[in-house]
Amino acid sequence: MIRTTPVLSNLDRVTILSEALPYLQKFRGKTIVVKYGGAAMVDPALKAGVITDLVLLSSIGIRAVLVHGGGPEINFWLGKVGIVPEFRNGLRVTDAATMEIVEMVLGGRVNKSLVSLIQQAGGQAIGLTGKDSNLLKARQMIEADIGFVGEITRVNPTILNTLVKENYIPVVATIATDSESGQALNINADTAAGEIAASLRAEKLVLMTDVPGVLMDKNDISTKIKILDIRQGRQLIEQGIIAGGMIPKIECCIRCLAQGVTAAHIIDGRSKHSILMELLTDEGVGTMIVGSHGSTTR
Repeated sequence: MIRTTPVLSNLDRVTILSEALPYLQKFRGKTIVVKYGGAAMVDPALKAGVITDLVLLSSIGIRAVLVHGGGPEINFWLGKVGIVPEFRNGLRVTDAATMEIVEMVLGGRVNKSLVSLIQQAGGQAIGLTGKDSNLLKARQMIEADIGFVGEITRVNPTILNTLVKENYIPVVATIATDSESGQALNINADTAAGEIAASLRAEKLVLMTDVPGVLMDKNDISTKIKILDIRQGRQLIEQGIIAGGMIPKIECCIRCLAQGVTAAHIIDGRSKHSILMELLTDEGVGTMIVGSHGSTTR
């Protein structure tokens, strides 16, 4: 379901631009890593909004990096060849046949379609997988018994730094290379985005999800937490308030903050222009995770 926004008057638009100016100045020349997935990747209108947001950020001098998954598309093509998708603890069970489909779909069809959309919107993009330029090295998670699924051991950000300095938007499909065997490994997109953000010393990590942010009561949007620090995040996990699929997202944010990323954001990709609303307005639209409440400026 697309979350609609009210029609704005011309005065509203000017006011929004005025409010955004300090953020545009603050983030110019800084790196922002966006993990793209969920409903925003399936609905054409939402997809167009995400692409437009990224191109706008790049056009004003913000160094944007897009990291993407592609679950629904992978499932569709698995179905075409008669493979039933299987998940354990939120991770795709990836045997050899599934890995071939994952690499074909993520690194080919999904990646190149996003590159094309960015360029149609007026931006410049280069599509990559984690195998290119040794961007992502990983080890197979043998203990989890889920096949060719990897845990990142090293990120080489050289190619990304080169591209963003020339105003390209890198579009990264989360396939890594096994450090020992050279085997392609499937990587969780949230985890990959966090590790890439840390390696780039990014200003922001933005995780696009299908929820409004971190909620004290998962059934009540009014309980959304606007700013959360690491200590509070860990406490809410212990208390069971942060649960299920939100746990790995928060843990991903905590890891990248510990490695030097200034702030991480969890936003609802079902809302139009949620990236711009989160980064360029005083209120934001999601949950911002910071190292401590001593640094809570968006």
